[in-house]
Amino acid sequence: MLPSLDHGRAVHAVAVRSCAVSEDAFVAAAIVQMYARCGDMVGAVNAYGALEKPDVVLLTSVVTGYEHNGLAMEAMEFFARNVVGQGAVPTPITLVSVISAAAQLGDARNGQASHAYLVRNNLGYNLALVNAVLGFYVKIGYVQAARRLFEGMADRDVVTWTSMIKGFVQSGDAHEALRVYREMVQVGVQPNSVTLISVLQACALAVDVVEGRNIHHISVNMGCELGLGVATALVDMYMKCSCHEEAMRLFHRMPKKDVVAWAAVISGLTQNGLPDESLQVFECMLLNDHAPDAVMMVKVLTACSEAGVARQAICLHGYLVRSGFDNKVFVAAALLDLYSKCGNLDSAIRVFASTTEKDVVLWSSMIVGYGAHGLGQEAVALYQRMIASSIKPNGVTFLSVLSACSHSGLVQEGRQIFDTMTQVYGVMPNPEHQSAMVDLFGRAGELQEAIRVIHQMDGKAAAHTWCALLAACREQSNTEMSKAVAENLLKLDPDHVGYYNLLTNIYAFDEKWESAKATRDMVRGRGLHKVPGYSAVQVNNVVHTFTAGERSHQDQENISTLLCDLSRKLRGEDCFFQVDTGLAFEDSALF
Repeated sequence: MLPSLDHGRAVHAVAVRSCAVSEDAFVAAAIVQMYARCGDMVGAVNAYGALEKPDVVLLTSVVTGYEHNGLAMEAMEFFARNVVGQGAVPTPITLVSVISAAAQLGDARNGQASHAYLVRNNLGYNLALVNAVLGFYVKIGYVQAARRLFEGMADRDVVTWTSMIKGFVQSGDAHEALRVYREMVQVGVQPNSVTLISVLQACALAVDVVEGRNIHHISVNMGCELGLGVATALVDMYMKCSCHEEAMRLFHRMPKKDVVAWAAVISGLTQNGLPDESLQVFECMLLNDHAPDAVMMVKVLTACSEAGVARQAICLHGYLVRSGFDNKVFVAAALLDLYSKCGNLDSAIRVFASTTEKDVVLWSSMIVGYGAHGLGQEAVALYQRMIASSIKPNGVTFLSVLSACSHSGLVQEGRQIFDTMTQVYGVMPNPEHQSAMVDLFGRAGELQEAIRVIHQMDGKAAAHTWCALLAACREQSNTEMSKAVAENLLKLDPDHVGYYNLLTNIYAFDEKWESAKATRDMVRGRGLHKVPGYSAVQVNNVVHTFTAGERSHQDQENISTLLCDLSRKLRGEDCFFQVDTGLAFEDSALF
């Protein structure tokens, strides 16, 4: 329990000298368990092998040791060789470890075989064993199998209910997870902290802040509100429900914070449209001597891409190199995306070229980068290089290259890629892919082809698909078709002010002033307001925003000075950057 392997070996030596190992099965089992719990499975197997007639308890100790130390494959092999192979009868505890090992491996065949053994030998009365089977089905994603087992169980404890809630959360069915939780409460089973974490994840998924606040109140009454797991789940729930102020108040009260808690705040602030605050939290994390992991750095890079600060991108790249995160392919993909969104395509290309192991995510990110910069031919050429490299494209890849074709007017290339999507690679098009094709045909003036794609969607076309067609109608000055498209669009999303503005512009272009006025009156009658656009300039580590239509600015009198400073910096007169986290380095040292 300490663990103290040296002392354990000393006691083992005493047991050998006193012959207790060979004469007392309890001592022998304790020695094997000691080695296993101290992480020395070689010692555990050697101690086991020194016995002439090991019993099932010793066999179970070795299987459990392998499973607890993350050596699931070794656990399965030992069980097959020394239990099944020797004709020994496993105990329920042995089977629990075997089923847990199968869950770690995602081994459906052996897990289901263990379930069958349980049924054949009438072991369904053992709740711990049935819970292990339920957890196995949940972990490998067989939610319907887990549901059938759950519904057939005569006895259920909090572990049973929590596993079923977790299964529905993992499958994305938040409403069913909350239904099971409410049923659990109704039958009088008290949740534990693990249950609350799963229910909070369901609340975050369903954006149900009312239920989330109820769970928060329960956690306070249970005294686990500020426990690391529950508090992190609460912060994440509030962030995903757009209640970032409540999330931050709870986060500041947490006595202990790990990298997962910091990541929940950084990601949450970015999702709530506060990327600058997200980067400030990252700075605070570094100042408090918390080391980020690779997943955290992806979230930080995402925040920086939302902020669109090019200097910060360069500084973060330097930090990634210094910290050794730059060799992670998913970090490289986020960095590439950041450079692309900051308009620095050359740096994005260098990141792509310098990454030795390229996966489908990295290829897709680079294709997106080319497409976003209007380089459709380069995006298609890169897609073809990816195919030649034996990397199989996925749905995201196809969406990226189709969007690039759309923005560059590459109709034939887009049509050919869309056809190979299903015929060659077996990727079924979703509404996003079909919307990209509508946009592709619409921009090229092929409105009938665009309508044909929408008809193939069998009434499942989303609002943004109709919007793409409406924008195409505007480009082609097809007012009659615009009316029909607008009717379908406004039925799907009657509260999106941008659609009304697009229709108004179409009427105005065609000089149908009465129709334009009627559409504007409809917007005012529904109380809709357009969100104004804005631009931002960062000078001397301060971000200055300028809203469209704004007639005054907090630093109005200094705008000309700001622009002069910016011009001077862009000419390269200041090449030394000071990052907010306190990291400083020469720009020229990066590449």
